[in-house]
Amino acid sequence: MADFTQEQYEALNKAIAQGTLTVTYSDKTVTYRSLDEMLRIRNLMAADLKIIQKPNGRKYAVHAKNWPTCN
Repeated sequence: MADFTQEQYEALNKAIAQGTLTVTYSDKTVTYRSLDEMLRIRNLMAADLKIIQKPNGRKYAVHAKNWPTCN
């Protein structure tokens, strides 16, 4: 996985919030093709920076006795 920085992540979030496709951080400028592309990259950055955890795919059922039913 790529090594993203917190600065890149924050700059991308700011651009998304402002509705612009161009992101500037440090001495670099990146222009994205779409909001969808920006959101996908932001998710990659967040996972790389451990800001969000990738789901492990496991789901657990919860059962409760005496749960009221709709009649």
